[in-house]
Amino acid sequence: MPEPVETSDPEGVDYGWVMQTTFVTTIVVGAPVVALLSTQASLPTWGSRVEFAIRVGAVVWILTALAVFAYAKRMDVETIETEEAESEAEAKAKKGKDDEE
Repeated sequence: MPEPVETSDPEGVDYGWVMQTTFVTTIVVGAPVVALLSTQASLPTWGSRVEFAIRVGAVVWILTALAVFAYAKRMDVETIETEEAESEAEAKAKKGKDDEE
């Protein structure tokens, strides 16, 4: 039987998720964007086509990475705030039960 794969429970932003999501989203969004923009450019040689794809792809990649990171950061903050509110509510409920006794 194979050894189990290691797991992690990151505190804060899960950078592994950010990298994987950025990779997939960049391919899904970037390929059509590069193809669409290439119709408006004169690309007579393979070298110019490669250079164009790299330049446009880099912009798509950085914008995607920043957007995914901002989303992950916002979700992490909301999760922390929700957990804090729940723990405060539990503490108040416990204190209320202790006061009744």
